[in-house]
Amino acid sequence: MSFIITLLAAVFVFSAVIAIHEFGHFAVAKLCGVQVNEFSIGMGPVLLKKMHHGTQYSLRALPVGGFVALEGEESPESQQAEGEERSDLEEQPLSQRSGADGSPDGGASKEEELSQPTGKPLNEAPVWQRALIMAAGACMNFLLGFVVMAIVLTAQNEPITSRVIYAVEDGALCGQTGLEAGDKVLAVNGRRCFVANDMLYELMRTEDYSASFTVLRDGKKVELPCVQFDTWQDEDGETHMSLGFTVYGIRKTPVNVIKEAWNSVLYYGRIIFTSLMDLLRGRESINDLSGPVGIVTAIGQAASYGWQDLLELLALITVNVGIFNLLPFPALDGGKVVFLLIEGVTGHAVPEKIQSGLTLAAFALLFALMIFATYNDIVRLVTGAI
Repeated sequence: MSFIITLLAAVFVFSAVIAIHEFGHFAVAKLCGVQVNEFSIGMGPVLLKKMHHGTQYSLRALPVGGFVALEGEESPESQQAEGEERSDLEEQPLSQRSGADGSPDGGASKEEELSQPTGKPLNEAPVWQRALIMAAGACMNFLLGFVVMAIVLTAQNEPITSRVIYAVEDGALCGQTGLEAGDKVLAVNGRRCFVANDMLYELMRTEDYSASFTVLRDGKKVELPCVQFDTWQDEDGETHMSLGFTVYGIRKTPVNVIKEAWNSVLYYGRIIFTSLMDLLRGRESINDLSGPVGIVTAIGQAASYGWQDLLELLALITVNVGIFNLLPFPALDGGKVVFLLIEGVTGHAVPEKIQSGLTLAAFALLFALMIFATYNDIVRLVTGAI
């Protein structure tokens, strides 16, 4: 039963994240007057399809992912859509292709009218429109994260957690080294705190159980350069930090929910970007990378805790996908935006041969990285680390 729940939860999360991403490309392409040959939910063989205003809307057999095929875009999905369109046309009886009266110049059928392109090819659109289309997918991922967090915050019984200290425990080391009741935490270790989890994340990253705080006290900013925290050891001998303070709750009003949902998206974006920088700097090991197996395992665990935990993980994953796609890497949307910026500045497009070569090399690197991360997942799964 748990396997089925994990499978359904994984399909829901992956489908939601990728479908909303592709919808972003689709919606902005339509607004910019670019021809969209196909908008597909799912991958693989077509189960259902409908042609409307020159775009085929498809439901495909594999319920994970999706794609948008744009006219004039050199992508596998676009070439596949164009090939399927030509195949469908060749399979039609000659009478249907030639017109209602059977003559080559006869009146076009309603189906043919619906299938006629209504927009311009992508490569004929202005540079700024192409850049918007490429960036729109990631923007929709951020929007999905915001909506999901607003739902989670609205549904939870507890108030919103603030960054204002309610009380410091008697004798707590953090109180002896600077923190006071009533302090509003603005930053920890120089990093601005948007939500309460920002404080916890920065404290988790400290190595000596101390941190610098910037707080708002009696209307003035106060710098606390070395706030120290008590520690305790579990039965396995591992050392843990004790916060030693509690914070106020915030009443859930529509304004507060919207503000906290937006700040939560910023928080997720921060930890994803920080984790990436830690990986590049060597602070985190590449062996800690997780691939599809690890993500599915995490989704299954979240689903077992309840729908709210699953939605919170969905928000984290969709923000992750948005940030990852905006990285200036040739195989990603961010890389395409970089090529377009170069074209906009110089007035000349980057040669197709260079773009294709860089994209192919980037895809190979990403594929190798995914294989390595999947290997890590399997090792952790077998050894019981996850």
